[in-house]
Amino acid sequence: MGTSRRWTARELIDLVLDDGSYTSWDEPVDISHHPEAYRAELAAAAARAGTDESVLTGRGTVSGRPVAFVVNEFGFLAGSIGTAAAARIASAVRRATAEGLPVLASTSSGGTRMQEGTKAFVQMVEISRALVEHRAAGLPYLVHLRHPTTGGVYASWGSLGHVTVAEPGALVGFLGPKVYEALNGEPFPSGVQVAENLAAKGVIDAVVPAEELPALVDAALGVLVDPPTAPTIERRPPVPAGTRADHPVWDDIERTRDARRAGVRDLLKHGASGTLRLRGTDEGERDDSVLIALTRLDGRPCVLVGQDRTRQSADTPMGPGALREARRAMHLAESLGLPLVTVIDTPGAELSQRAEEGAIAGEIARCIATLVAMSVPTVSVILGQGCGGGALALLPARTVVAAERGWLSPLPPEGASVIVHGEPSQAARMAAEQEVGALSMLAGGHVHVVVPELEDDDPAALARAVVAEIAHQLA
Repeated sequence: MGTSRRWTARELIDLVLDDGSYTSWDEPVDISHHPEAYRAELAAAAARAGTDESVLTGRGTVSGRPVAFVVNEFGFLAGSIGTAAAARIASAVRRATAEGLPVLASTSSGGTRMQEGTKAFVQMVEISRALVEHRAAGLPYLVHLRHPTTGGVYASWGSLGHVTVAEPGALVGFLGPKVYEALNGEPFPSGVQVAENLAAKGVIDAVVPAEELPALVDAALGVLVDPPTAPTIERRPPVPAGTRADHPVWDDIERTRDARRAGVRDLLKHGASGTLRLRGTDEGERDDSVLIALTRLDGRPCVLVGQDRTRQSADTPMGPGALREARRAMHLAESLGLPLVTVIDTPGAELSQRAEEGAIAGEIARCIATLVAMSVPTVSVILGQGCGGGALALLPARTVVAAERGWLSPLPPEGASVIVHGEPSQAARMAAEQEVGALSMLAGGHVHVVVPELEDDDPAALARAVVAEIAHQLA
């Protein structure tokens, strides 16, 4: 287990920060009050590691943007956190808050310093308190987990990031495997406390080699810090209110079910820049039927959560975990003061015992409740299929946009036909009677803007048109 290279704190600082921008915030550490044997241990650790403590803090710039940093040095007593290190971290975070700076943190630690015991252990609370204050100020906190990150460090400042990544092969876990084996007389199951497994389970966002950190941090700050830029995509004049469809709404339903139809990935591919994908709930659940990203849609920074039609099927329906991921995106946008964009494109939420026991109905309700209470700008887009409660969960934004062939229905039209007529053959009739189409919703005031669709639209053209309207609404 482990990575091919152990980066030192100073190497990482030099890697990520602009040349010549490093400024230390660290005050000299007073060890005179410690017992003699411990003082000798600290002196020897400093000589080996080349640092005066297990963390270095300060400020610098990334592509000219000012940031604060907190970086573990594993070479100093296994990166363990004593009272001096904890005070240094909390002080740096509070200074970053006062100066309005994002914080970049990189951990590599066995956890609490056992030589200091409980008085060091409880300092994890003070570090967490400082980070809560920082987040409450709407400031970004980005975390990079290095090999190894365990114990109190992982259970405090290592797990409070808006975005969290880990280096390949890193041991990341609450209890170190050696301690577990000593306490329980058997080894901890292999492959669990590994960065790749945690990413697959939705605990962290990604596995990223240190060499790629500069690009990742630059992309994240490009959304989180940089101001909007002027739009570059020409906006289509919206469909005028009162426009009537010149074709049956069933044609729209069939068109949106076509695999070639533009989806949320096309919006990002053809209308976004600086996209940073996030994965999972960060609480141990992941459902790829939704997509979450920090991105810039035609120059407008936002958090995007979209239902990914390409990942939804009978075998992989959109379950309650997907809606918990959506709520993570909502909370992220609110915490960072970024606009939220939701993209609706689903044949419906999962219908199963697993979904019922996973609180699918409750998650729909909680998504709706969270979305209607948000203080940041919100835009929802009915891009294609809008089926059932799974679609409704992402609908109630301040501005609702629909592609001209988009639709919204309480059930698949075939299901509505079964309820009313006893069999599914009247689906097209039910869709018309229920007025599920975008133009009907515009007339009824349930949609605010309809983006025209042209007969020769390919996915790229439609995606750009929808992104241009989103950017216009966010402006």
